Amino acid sequence: MLVLHNPNDPSMYVQHVAQHRFTADEGDWGFTRFADKNRIFAQKFDGFDRPLVEGDCARMTAYVRVLKDPTGVLWHNFINYDSKKETGMVGLRNQGATCYLNSLLQSLFLTGAFRKAVYQIPTATEKDREVSQSAYALQRLFYRLQTDQSAVSTQELTHSFGWESRQIFEQQDVQELSRILMDKLEARMRGTEAEDALPKMFVGKMKTYLRCINVDYESSRTEDFWDLQLNVSGCKSLHDSFKNYIEVETLEGDNKYAAEGYGLQDAKKGVIFESFPSILHLQLKRFEYDFQRDAMMKVNDRYEFPEVFDASPYLDDDADKSEPYIYHLHGVLVHSGDLNAGHYYAFLKPEKNGQFYRFDDDRVTRATSREATEENFGGDYQINGQLQKGQNPYTRQWSTKRSNNAYMLVYIRESRLDQTMPEESKIPPPEHLPARIAEEKALAEKKRKEREEAHLYMQVLVATEKHFKAYQGADLIPWAEYGADEQEEPAAPKAHRLLRSMTVSDFTKMMTKEYGAEEGTLRPWIMVNRQNGTVRPDHPLTWPDMTLEEAANKFSTRTGGFRVFLEAAEKDADGKPIWPSEEPVSAPSSPMTNGNAMTVQQQQQQRPIMIFLKYFDVDKQQLNGLGHIYMSPLDKAEKIAPHILRIMGWEEGVSLELYEEIKQTYIERMKPKNTLIASEIQDGDIIVFQRHLSEDEQVSIRQIQPTASLTAVEYYDFLVNRLFVHFTPKIWPAQTFQVQNDDQAVFKIALSRKDGYDALAHKVAEHLSSVATKPVEPSHLRFTTVNNQSGKPRTVVKRLQGSTMASILLGGSAGYGGYSYSQPQAPDHLYYEVLEMSLTDLEQRKNVRVVLLSEGITKEDPCDLLIHKQATFKEVLAALQKRASLPDDIMDQIRFYESHQNKVYKILPLNQSVLALNEFMTLYAERIPEDEANLTEENGDRLTPCFHFEKEPSKSHGAPFLFMVKGGEAFKDAKERLSKRTGIKGKNLEKVRFAVVKGGQNYSRPVWIEDEDVLSEKLQDGDHLGLEHANRNRSNWIKYESLNIR
Repeated sequence: MLVLHNPNDPSMYVQHVAQHRFTADEGDWGFTRFADKNRIFAQKFDGFDRPLVEGDCARMTAYVRVLKDPTGVLWHNFINYDSKKETGMVGLRNQGATCYLNSLLQSLFLTGAFRKAVYQIPTATEKDREVSQSAYALQRLFYRLQTDQSAVSTQELTHSFGWESRQIFEQQDVQELSRILMDKLEARMRGTEAEDALPKMFVGKMKTYLRCINVDYESSRTEDFWDLQLNVSGCKSLHDSFKNYIEVETLEGDNKYAAEGYGLQDAKKGVIFESFPSILHLQLKRFEYDFQRDAMMKVNDRYEFPEVFDASPYLDDDADKSEPYIYHLHGVLVHSGDLNAGHYYAFLKPEKNGQFYRFDDDRVTRATSREATEENFGGDYQINGQLQKGQNPYTRQWSTKRSNNAYMLVYIRESRLDQTMPEESKIPPPEHLPARIAEEKALAEKKRKEREEAHLYMQVLVATEKHFKAYQGADLIPWAEYGADEQEEPAAPKAHRLLRSMTVSDFTKMMTKEYGAEEGTLRPWIMVNRQNGTVRPDHPLTWPDMTLEEAANKFSTRTGGFRVFLEAAEKDADGKPIWPSEEPVSAPSSPMTNGNAMTVQQQQQQRPIMIFLKYFDVDKQQLNGLGHIYMSPLDKAEKIAPHILRIMGWEEGVSLELYEEIKQTYIERMKPKNTLIASEIQDGDIIVFQRHLSEDEQVSIRQIQPTASLTAVEYYDFLVNRLFVHFTPKIWPAQTFQVQNDDQAVFKIALSRKDGYDALAHKVAEHLSSVATKPVEPSHLRFTTVNNQSGKPRTVVKRLQGSTMASILLGGSAGYGGYSYSQPQAPDHLYYEVLEMSLTDLEQRKNVRVVLLSEGITKEDPCDLLIHKQATFKEVLAALQKRASLPDDIMDQIRFYESHQNKVYKILPLNQSVLALNEFMTLYAERIPEDEANLTEENGDRLTPCFHFEKEPSKSHGAPFLFMVKGGEAFKDAKERLSKRTGIKGKNLEKVRFAVVKGGQNYSRPVWIEDEDVLSEKLQDGDHLGLEHANRNRSNWIKYESLNIR
């Protein structure tokens, strides 16, 4: 605080207050405006009879209060803040909405025993890493948290989980995530050094019991728990929550317990703990369903939790208490905000007796115990005992309740602190991990350096005859696949990063050494883009002193890069390379020039030309590159035949067909009597040959391979339309066929976009028959398209006339501008099924889904049945018996009924045709209750449709049912039968309100029923009986699908 005052009268002053953290960047701090000059020099200062500056004199006094900042971040602007330097730890980067994941991971990482167990999972070999992808990613993350100097990304870990962008930007439930992660890791630890490590750390035991009050009978069950969910609403502290958890309920009156051998008895029902784990994870239920608002709401009530907690009062009297159950608080995971907008961070203790640190995504700071505990109790904002309002930083709404409060607590047992939180030196990472990560960092550094020096280098793509021979497609080689793995794509050209200043001579020497060739046996050819879109050799690169950059600028195109074909020379008897003569075939004064000397253009046209040969093998349906030959441009096309016979080792007289591959979509048959120059053959052209097939040979091949190409032209058409499709069993494991190896059930085959459904089925059946234990018939195959986003089955492919692979894989409804409004479909993936019947028979059947009700109406078992379209419900009943294994003696007691909008529509007789079923109706099957056998219409008995709803009849839910209303029966008695009919008992039944809904209409006002009412008198024809209660099956958290870790 700076004060300017009158030295003769200190009560006359001007003051300004500031708070600041002095740093190297901000060592000078003050006020740009301190006081108004006219005010302090005025003859009368603020009601005084004298000026503040009197006699040109005033005094400046500085009051400085130096605060000890245990956190090191008070008034910090966090510019250039270094978590590693300040705390020795680093944070985790937020990918979008992964702050909840970051909090949990930091908590698990700082639990030394957990980190040690994760490190003990075997991941040294590639096979181990494939099996334990998520465990290996977690090991890497933990090691980087130990060693990196800045915040670590969780992208590798979430990728190993199999998460997509949707899950990254969607906040998940921390308890669900924790349990799934524990399950996966526990499975990976089985049979390893870390087996049972997690249960020893996190698993406790609780006993659920029913104990009779008046007789000596008790029924109990002991269960394991990994964490506990504790109520916050209605509880003021952690001790209150535990008392609430083990609260005893008395079963009496209508809710008595049926004890075996003793009948109905008054009993006490409850839960008691038999042991607590070393690490106690407590999930606080901060989010609850609000029935008034019909939505999930956050509970911001004040809820206190101690730093030291004694759990022994909540143990069973018979529990082992030889070791104290004193727990120390080591982690507080906090949620700030509300249900729809918020942020997660954590207060954690890295050391067993250390201080708290705040882990807020990529930032780690020191924290006080008050920050970790009291400031996260929740409750009202209070300053000096007065209620204040605070602003939610995420919704910008003002409230008297704190929006930041604890939602998960981590307690560690005092007697096991040493083994749960060991020293860093006792938690060694796997031996292979540091070396592997160091290699990756070195590679990343190398790539960074390469980027900096990129202007000095250029990329040269090199192809050889070896690549040409390995290629199975159009043109010489697949230039676009350069840099691919040689094992996966042996035809891909090799990419070299070379200095721009390297000469052609040095380049040729380097290539000679790399390919193990003799000096002088290789020469590079410039590859050029032809106007028809092909890439072919144009001329040899014969300027040894030219640099690669000059050659690329002069001969190559900018878009395709610098591409080179290395030609290997043939050798003579002495082992010397033989290069074709560059001299023209005709002498300069030959008759064809009329005795005149040839022009340079004529000489170029008549020198030997390099021709590449491809062989189309009809039997194997393969197109193989064989190499290159030199021919005179004056030779006729038929002169190529001797070269082919020599290369193939065929005898003379074999009839050949020759084609020129002009481009992929233009294959022209050559005329044998035309010269090569007349056929416009030049350097780098490709000639394709095949054996001539007789009509008998063609018929024979078609019988074996109905979809085979018989000519090179047909095969090139196949290549143009070729697509590789992945096939996966829709039902796994496959039930209708067996393969020799499970991996063989997933495969990839080449198909043509022009292939129809029958060709698709034939090729898939051909492949499956080669790997299955018995042949697969094409007629028994059914295919389903794949959702490109979720990978789940989409729609069944119909066998239609004129359908092709293009329409099957790439078809679908398109909206305005060609965009599809439906879920995108995978263009290279199909699910397949091997059916028990042919597809033709299947098309004569109808899929009937029946929901079988049992245990009252509380258990629903959906059954999909394939029923002939001309069948009746008598056949449906027989199929249901087989599917659900129903006994014969109850089959005459089964009835079917339809429902719409969770209300009974009509009862279906067994003689009704299944064709009458509506697709939008739900079909139920149930065993007719015993009391309906006594239904007597003369006494006023009748069947009444019943349904469940919440608040109003339009919000119906659950399975509707039929109930026998007895004439003259009081509703109190009917309610007992309703309890038996629905399976709703005890306190759950007390929460249900019953009403008459006129006509079962959605917007009819419910007429509530009292116990003394006579139900048969309140219900009119067409009325429904409504059961009003909460819909427990509703999803209040909008999610695409349940959380999963692969």
